[in-house]
Amino acid sequence: MDRTKHTDKIVLQRRGFLGSAASAIVAPALLLGGISKAKAYPMLEQLLTSSVTTLLPSALKAGSTIGIASPASGVTHQELKDFVEVCRNLQIEVKLGRNVSKNVGYLSAPDADRAAEFMDFIQDPSVDAIVCGRGGYGVMRILPLLDYSAIREAGKIVMGFSDITALLIAINQMSGIVTFHGPVASSTFDEFTLDAVKSIIMSNQSLEIGNSSADFTNASTYSFSDSRITTIHPGIGRGRLTGGNLSMIVSTLGTRYEIDTKGAILFLEEINEEPYKIDRMLTQLWLAGKLQECKGIALGNFRNCEPKGLSISNPSFSLIKVIEHCTADLGIPVVYGMPFGHVRSKMTLPLGVTAELDGNGKSLRILNSAVG
Repeated sequence: MDRTKHTDKIVLQRRGFLGSAASAIVAPALLLGGISKAKAYPMLEQLLTSSVTTLLPSALKAGSTIGIASPASGVTHQELKDFVEVCRNLQIEVKLGRNVSKNVGYLSAPDADRAAEFMDFIQDPSVDAIVCGRGGYGVMRILPLLDYSAIREAGKIVMGFSDITALLIAINQMSGIVTFHGPVASSTFDEFTLDAVKSIIMSNQSLEIGNSSADFTNASTYSFSDSRITTIHPGIGRGRLTGGNLSMIVSTLGTRYEIDTKGAILFLEEINEEPYKIDRMLTQLWLAGKLQECKGIALGNFRNCEPKGLSISNPSFSLIKVIEHCTADLGIPVVYGMPFGHVRSKMTLPLGVTAELDGNGKSLRILNSAVG
C-alpha cells in the first residue's frame, strides 16, 4: 500500500500489545459479551504519544477484497446478499467475518470475539478494506481491545455508520487513518449511495454536497439536488471533517475516545429521538465546549425526530427550533437536511480530510482526496 500521501499533523497514540492478546483480557462473563475492564483498561496506559501525519488508505479497485466485520450487533447472510452482489459487479471480492449470522443477546458475539474478528481483518494481508455489517450497539465495548498501532500500520479503509461512529472516530484520532462514514454492508445500495461510495473510496475525486442540480460533467466534483437542505445559520467555514451519530458522540464524552472538534466541520445525524432529547444532547456538546470549537456544523436528515407528543406534558419545540436555539451563539454556518446517516440514499463522508461548509450556498465540499 502507498503510505506516502499524508495531510495535516495529528497525535498518534500507540500501545505495545498484539491484537491477538484480546482473548487474554476477557472476563468470565463471555456469554454476555463482557470484558474485564480491570485488565483491559490498564493496558491503555501503555499508549505512547508521538507526532505523525494523517494517513490516506489505499483506494479500492477491481481485484480488491473487502472484509465484512460485525463489531456491534449481528447481521445475517441474507441481509448481506445485495452488498455481495454489488461488490461482484465491481469485481471486488468479499470475505465474511466469523461472527456473521451470530448473536449473543443484542451483540453479534462476545466483546473479545468481536475485537479479534476486526483485528484479524486488519492483520490479514489479503483484505484491503473493512465494511461493518450493521450498527445496532456494541462498538464502544471493544474500543479498549483494539491495537491502534497495528491499525495504522495496515492503512485500510474502514466504513460504517450509526453505532460504528465510535469506531470511526477512535481509529481516525488514535491511528491517524482517514475513516469513512458511509453505508454498512446491510444498507440499501441504490444508485445514489453506490455512486457516492465509488466517488470517495474508489477514486481520487473531491466531493460536493449541495442543493444545485446534479453535475457529473466535472470529474473532480460530485453534487446533487435536495430541496430539504435548509440554512440554519449562514456563513462559510473550513476545517477537518469529523462526526457521525449524535447519540454515539455524546456517549463517548469524558473518555479517551471522545471527539475532537477543534477547528472542525462537524457533521451529525440521528434517528428516533424526540426534539427535547436532541436538545439535551446538543446542549451536552455545548457544555463540553465541543460546539464552540467547530468551524461549521452540517446536519443530516434527523429521521423520525419530530415531536410525537408522547413523552412531554407541554407542546414541544420543533426539531428545527431546537437546532436553531442550540447553535444560535456559535457564529458559524449550520446547515440541516444533508443525506447521510439513517436515510435510504446516503453520502459517504471521510473523517480526517479538509472540508468547506457553505451555509449561504447550502453545500458541503470535500477539498482533498480521502484515499491514496
